[in-house]
Amino acid sequence: MTPADAPTVFVIDDDAGVRASIQGLLKSERLRCASFGTAEEFLRNKPPDGPSCLVLDVSLPGVNGLDLQRELADAGIGIPIIFITGHGDIPMTVKAMKSGAVEFLTKPFQDQDLLDAIRKALDRDRVTRQQHSNLAGLRKRYEALTAREREVMGLVVSGMLNKQIAFDLGISEITVKIHRGHVLRKIRAASRPPLVSMAAKLELSPAKT
Repeated sequence: MTPADAPTVFVIDDDAGVRASIQGLLKSERLRCASFGTAEEFLRNKPPDGPSCLVLDVSLPGVNGLDLQRELADAGIGIPIIFITGHGDIPMTVKAMKSGAVEFLTKPFQDQDLLDAIRKALDRDRVTRQQHSNLAGLRKRYEALTAREREVMGLVVSGMLNKQIAFDLGISEITVKIHRGHVLRKIRAASRPPLVSMAAKLELSPAKT
């Protein structure tokens, strides 16, 4: 695992003792950790490229944990969050979980419960990052298609036969077959069904190709 791929656990808690305890726990598990006393300190730092998660105290001076969760979501930053609190209640927990939190732990919590939540969060982030990477690669391959190839792809995805596409575009059926072959090769689809799936991931429609 390269340094860029190594996971990082961010800890935000205004209690220095809690931060030190969690840091010690993560160090014993050989997990990289960065801790902050406030949400504002965290926001001033650029997140790493590798997998990460956030252990976040609900009650913070300034921007509190739930507000930070909302700010990150609004900014399109999908870092998985594990909330910790000394005085949680059911409505607070429900709100956090509905907004995508991985776990909500009440202090004092068991070390193993926190570690389990962190591993779950990091696994979730790895999957999400891989999905984003795959989609970016697919989008790049799609953008490499010529305008005519995109037209043909859109019509193939819509279910039209080669002869129907040929008539619609005013070209020969052989030319359609050539363009179709180029599309499948360039976008790395073995046949029409995976091509349809790829078009759905790209949120394409015949009008947008």
